Amino acid sequence: MEKFILGAIVGMAGGAIIVANNCKLRNLVKKNQEDLMQKAEKYIDGKLEKLGEMGETQSN
Repeated sequence: MEKFILGAIVGMAGGAIIVANNCKLRNLVKKNQEDLMQKAEKYIDGKLEKLGEMGETQSN
């Protein structure tokens, strides 16, 4: 699921960059892409931490 979300974000941002002809618009899209990537990474890291905690509690 996380790979799908990450792929969708990258695909949308890449498509927007291709369509954007204006330099200001292109920079805005790149900034938004970076923000989305950071949010996606935080989400995935949170999921991995929860899985790690669940694994530790089950092994103890």
